[in-house]
Amino acid sequence: MLFVLKKIVGGFLLPLPLLLLLMGISLVLIWFTRWQRSGKTLMSFSWFVLVLLSLQPVADRLLKPLEQQYATYNGADEFRYIVVLGGGYTYNPTWAPSSNLLNNSLPRVTEGIRLYLKHPGSKLIFTGAAAATNPVSSAKTASLVAISLGVPEQDIIILDTPKDTEAEAFAVKKLAEQKPILLVTSANHLPRAMRIFQSQGLAPIPAPANQLAIDSPLNTWEKAFPSPIYLQHSERFWYETLGSWFLDIKGVGNGATAQDTDD
Repeated sequence: MLFVLKKIVGGFLLPLPLLLLLMGISLVLIWFTRWQRSGKTLMSFSWFVLVLLSLQPVADRLLKPLEQQYATYNGADEFRYIVVLGGGYTYNPTWAPSSNLLNNSLPRVTEGIRLYLKHPGSKLIFTGAAAATNPVSSAKTASLVAISLGVPEQDIIILDTPKDTEAEAFAVKKLAEQKPILLVTSANHLPRAMRIFQSQGLAPIPAPANQLAIDSPLNTWEKAFPSPIYLQHSERFWYETLGSWFLDIKGVGNGATAQDTDD
């Protein structure tokens, strides 16, 4: 129940739902109350913020500090397990396997496979429970993609009960104990994931994937026009910021240990 509540509250606090809610409130004030000036001010503010968050220079400036904390992994550390955290997915058996991995998931899986191929003898661990109405888990869906790309099934471990990063860390701890692991997740999620895994006494080696903030030159119009792509970049920044604040409240990473819960 707490897990569902967290997702609902967190969903409403993301930029687009929150700004649309503020716009809705402003329309009510303008059309149905005498507080028209307040409604117009709120509408103007919401519109302006939405435009700003949809611009590449603003969105990527917000996101870049998160993504730059860890560089792409090309090291030679000794480890047995490559842990690939679950993300967005669906499951349609008639689709190409990779089409079932949405948004951040496919880059995580492909980076995990790249690192697996560079480190013979390692095992891939895919995490992630099934969505409420989906009979196949996120971890299983990711494993099917890996198998379709040539990874032997015996080199894959599926942890399909964890619903969030804290539960994923707890499940990995039971398997890997205190042995070094390579932790693969989206670059913007990695700082929070490292904090959670370290709080469990694990020794994760960071391996970022799915970098979004653009460093290469862009055409002028790509910087000047609002885009849903860059709004998504702003959303990732805000989502991870909210997640870090939630960890602060719980004391995770500040001497406390994450628990095996769904919250």
